[in-house]
Amino acid sequence: MRYRLRKRTESPQETQKFGEELAPGLGPGTVVAFFGELGSGKTCLIQGICRGLGVVEPVTSPAFVIINEYQGRLPVYHFDLYRIKSLFELYELGCEEYFYGSGVCLIEWAEKAGDLLPEDSLRVSLRRLAENVREIAVNGNVDIGPYTA
Repeated sequence: MRYRLRKRTESPQETQKFGEELAPGLGPGTVVAFFGELGSGKTCLIQGICRGLGVVEPVTSPAFVIINEYQGRLPVYHFDLYRIKSLFELYELGCEEYFYGSGVCLIEWAEKAGDLLPEDSLRVSLRRLAENVREIAVNGNVDIGPYTA
């Protein structure tokens, strides 16, 4: 079933809470692709999703290491592709093993994954409207928790 959802949050805490609410709908093999400018709230939303997936350790953006791995109710693979220079570089990291594995992949700067990004990825676009106000659009073929149609 295809889902479309728009949500407005007015604080980092609300953005994280929204992530927690989305988490129950994510299962093994789910790829969530995040799009948005620098400072749009991608990492903040991912922190909430990770909390909702049962991750207890601090979640930070893996900007320099590219991938952070966490354990919750499922393995969680948090990608930050900001520094990726080519699709080949991403391929060499073994992205397909992650994308088509048994964990949940959360990918910041997903536009850099190009054709390597699975077609059935849940797509999340974030836009900064004001200092702490974000508009979040979610589109995909996955059960997104309490926001089902």
